Amino acid sequence: MVCKVRSLLMSAVLGAAVSFAQVPQATDAPKVPRFSVDYLDRSVDPSVDFYRFATGAWVRDNPVPSDKSRWSGFDELQDRNWKLIRQLLEEAEAGKLSGKPARQVGALFRSAMDTNRIERLRFRPIEKDLARIRAVKDVDGYFRLLADLQERGVGALFGGGVIPDARNSSVYQLKIGQGGLGLPDRDYYLAEGFAKQRDAYRAHVIRMLLLLGDSSADARARAATILELETELARAGKSRVDLRDPNANYNKLPLAELRTRYPHIPWNTYLKASGVGGVADVNVGQTNFFAALDGLLVSRPLDDWKTYLRWHLLRSTASYLHREVEEAHFGFYGTTLSGQPQPEPRWQRAAKVVDGSIGEALGRLYVERHFPAAARQRMAALVTDVKAVFRDRLSKLEWMSEATRQKGLAKFDRFTQKIGHPETFREYGFRVSATDYLGNVQRASAFESRRQAARVGKAVDRAEWRMTPQTVNAYFSPLQNEIVFPAGILQPPFFDLEADDAINYGAIGVVIGHEITHGYDDSGRQYDADGNLNDWWTEADAKEFQGRAQKLVDQYGAYEPLPGRKVNGRLTLGENIADLGGTSIAYEALQRALVRDPSKRKSVDGFTPEQRFFLSLSQLWRTNFREAELQRRLTVDPHSPGMYRAVGPHVNLAEFYQAFGIREGTPMYRPVDQRARIW
Repeated sequence: MVCKVRSLLMSAVLGAAVSFAQVPQATDAPKVPRFSVDYLDRSVDPSVDFYRFATGAWVRDNPVPSDKSRWSGFDELQDRNWKLIRQLLEEAEAGKLSGKPARQVGALFRSAMDTNRIERLRFRPIEKDLARIRAVKDVDGYFRLLADLQERGVGALFGGGVIPDARNSSVYQLKIGQGGLGLPDRDYYLAEGFAKQRDAYRAHVIRMLLLLGDSSADARARAATILELETELARAGKSRVDLRDPNANYNKLPLAELRTRYPHIPWNTYLKASGVGGVADVNVGQTNFFAALDGLLVSRPLDDWKTYLRWHLLRSTASYLHREVEEAHFGFYGTTLSGQPQPEPRWQRAAKVVDGSIGEALGRLYVERHFPAAARQRMAALVTDVKAVFRDRLSKLEWMSEATRQKGLAKFDRFTQKIGHPETFREYGFRVSATDYLGNVQRASAFESRRQAARVGKAVDRAEWRMTPQTVNAYFSPLQNEIVFPAGILQPPFFDLEADDAINYGAIGVVIGHEITHGYDDSGRQYDADGNLNDWWTEADAKEFQGRAQKLVDQYGAYEPLPGRKVNGRLTLGENIADLGGTSIAYEALQRALVRDPSKRKSVDGFTPEQRFFLSLSQLWRTNFREAELQRRLTVDPHSPGMYRAVGPHVNLAEFYQAFGIREGTPMYRPVDQRARIW
């Protein structure tokens, strides 16, 4: 689904965490969002609109809640999971749970919930950093301070991280890349369709600077400077489609060449301040971006860059400051950009900060209470089933040459999987205070940044997880050639110990197949058995793959969820390939399971196992959007909107048409020559 990598140089903002009122403790057990025939709209012919047939009643009866920008089966599970986590947090805060992880979790949660203290402090938590920005005298000092702020979670100027070297994946390397924007994507600065958002952003920056104490004239002038600089950074960056090409975004430069290419960036100062002063080389993701930045450092005065950094300090910390600032921050990023009328409850935002800051400490508590051994065992069996199908397919794929096939099989045989949680949980060696909310968040970010910095040039830790156990998601890592399924996703509607096989193969079975297929999508296929960027395809096979993938580009690129706004078939190609592969593979795995145990081949609620498989998958992606959020996701999200994930794979599979008797000439029918079949 997604692959999340911790950042060294620009730790991600860990989630807005203040709301506007205290809320009572949780009491009711949260609803389990499992598959249900009650979600069907039986007034709709499945051959006319299968998505409405499978999910229409749910879509009608489940408008987006006021504190959400999207509502879906995925979000229902996430919401339920946060309520389970809330119970743990409140018990930890009250001292009802023992051990260091519980004490850390409880203290961080308490600091987030102490609104009275946060209100009294106002801007005091960032006053020292504001003074340091004012005191900067030269570019060297600027980059020394930039490194410190990035380490503590302030996203500014560019991003980076410590990850396995894509051409030697057994060793960690330092990678830097484009970034430094306050809007979600470069298109928001450059495309005509986002003019209103740009105007709103300018107004938001002005408002925030006024709250910080600037005069009206200064706030307007500084907002203009900030927009100018960010627009230039956006113009220099690559599009999200171009960022998907791993080879084009791999440019390892020796430190001497880095200094020569970009002479106005004080690399020695910056890298030393970042804790990686001894690196021999750096992987520069987007060389044109840094060339432009190097020039901008000469053409724009230092005061402009100080104005820019001051803004990004405020923007990155706003969620942890007093109510007036947090409200303004949410008003733009929550309401204007995503259409969300109200923030999530305070406890939920606080929970997300705990998860982002000390997630494996929270994960210990979560796994002990909410992840039964039976779930791990059943999941392992499902993974084995789905992997067997994929390997068999790869062994006899009719369009692939033997030379490519053998290397593909060698890669597959090196696949590993992780289920539920790490075998050893991470320890967090920094002070967590019940009275220092922003300080806790920044110390967590700095701790992780330093942990990562210390690993540059060292062997990769293959036991490490890049999602917390409570995360409702999954990922494939091309650099480690592994699929990972946290405990959080192993719940209904994805995984249901009480459901029949058809429901589980149509949900978590598809997710398993999805993650496996990522190893062979348009990006993942470029990595070999060792997780290295290495072209193991013959030229003819690569061309054949691209032709087959183009059918998905065309299919999804024709979907138009908003007037004049279509799905970007190139941006979403990897996920669409994974959805198609996952669906086809999981369907065959279900058929094999039914052969093993024919007693399970029976109708339930009037539907055959084959029909329930496709219904389960469609219900998995039941979705309602706010328009602004849908527009944002069409720009930045590599996944197609849920309503297309719910039917896009189906219409490429003959088994779907057979299951529901869908014939040529009906709206759901896709001509055979337009159907994509890859894996």
